[in-house]
Amino acid sequence: MAQRDIVVLGGGFGGLSTVRELQRHLPASDRITLIDRTGDQFQGLSLLWLMRGWRQPEDVRVVPTARALGRARRVTAEVTALDLQGRTVRTSGGDFGYDALVLALGARNDTAALPGLDQALAAGSAAHYYSAEAAVDAHARLRAVRSGRVVVLVSAIPYRCPAAPYEGALLAGCLLSETGARDSVALDVFTPEPQPMPVAGPVVGQAVVSLLEAQKIGFHPGHQAERVDAAAREVVFADGTRAPFDLLLVVPPHRPPEPVAAAGFSPAGWVPVDAHTLRTQDDRVWAMGDNAAITLTNGKPLPKAAVFARGQAEAVAAGIARELGHDAPEPYFTGHGHCYIETGGRKAAKGEGDFYHPDGPQVAMSEPSEELHREKGREESGWLELWSANGSAAPAG
Repeated sequence: MAQRDIVVLGGGFGGLSTVRELQRHLPASDRITLIDRTGDQFQGLSLLWLMRGWRQPEDVRVVPTARALGRARRVTAEVTALDLQGRTVRTSGGDFGYDALVLALGARNDTAALPGLDQALAAGSAAHYYSAEAAVDAHARLRAVRSGRVVVLVSAIPYRCPAAPYEGALLAGCLLSETGARDSVALDVFTPEPQPMPVAGPVVGQAVVSLLEAQKIGFHPGHQAERVDAAAREVVFADGTRAPFDLLLVVPPHRPPEPVAAAGFSPAGWVPVDAHTLRTQDDRVWAMGDNAAITLTNGKPLPKAAVFARGQAEAVAAGIARELGHDAPEPYFTGHGHCYIETGGRKAAKGEGDFYHPDGPQVAMSEPSEELHREKGREESGWLELWSANGSAAPAG
């Protein structure tokens, strides 16, 4: 049997899960290549715990072992361009032809997209927690706060993990209580959204607002940031209002990966896909996870969250196998998913439901508990143990 080449771009949740699923369906004669620009990854759910100080980077770094990767070969290289007509991926390590291509490159932080933010980050008056290095920096800056105002800002939509800004605010408050500064620090959230986690519906949104109010965290919806005045330490909004801060904890603007955007899948750069199969309109190309775009029945986008990428991997792998003529189940991603919502005090809530329901997402949120906090820890540990040689995370807190 002739060898076929399946190329997976991106070594995060989606890419690694797809590599694993592909090996269930494809014969040994087919070659699976995973291309990623780094040799390690951090789970998104670990980043907030890094910010809180409940983790250290070496505890939660995911370094896939050869055994975990199975017969897939891993190439560490930067993807520079996609030649869709020529079925070729161009990288800093050479060109790779493909018979099937999976785009799982995620979303990139683009701090330069909000004017003045890079200056505030460089001055130390702003921080974020959307990478491991940044989360560690945010922890140090929060610990140094003794008084004044901390502003948590959602700079633009879309962004990864719809709960993360609100978890960040609640965990910031938790950390400030630990340092003894909480009573001297005002804490406020500003977002362009009409409510927290709008895709989950008004009931969940109000539940999150109630969590914020219980911790004396101000919530300010409908505020689109226009720029950061780093010298004055103020966020300037599109309506002309300003929010002064002593520390700005920001959800940075998110953008599609540059080679994906340059390929022209859509004007915004994200990749439209079939909601159930994750197939694009381009021949033998699938996209999943954060770089994919799926519009739900209520007109809102499917959230960018790792739990969806893991579920999508099964459909992508089955679809590729069937395309290449192998027996595999009918590809079908259901749209079910969940996320944990850290509330501080070693407790977490959990939002869970059917995001593909014909009447719009049907999502319920549980009451915060220590058990759900531990459940999140078990999910983190399970992924580390699956992929890393010495992967094991200590209990949170």
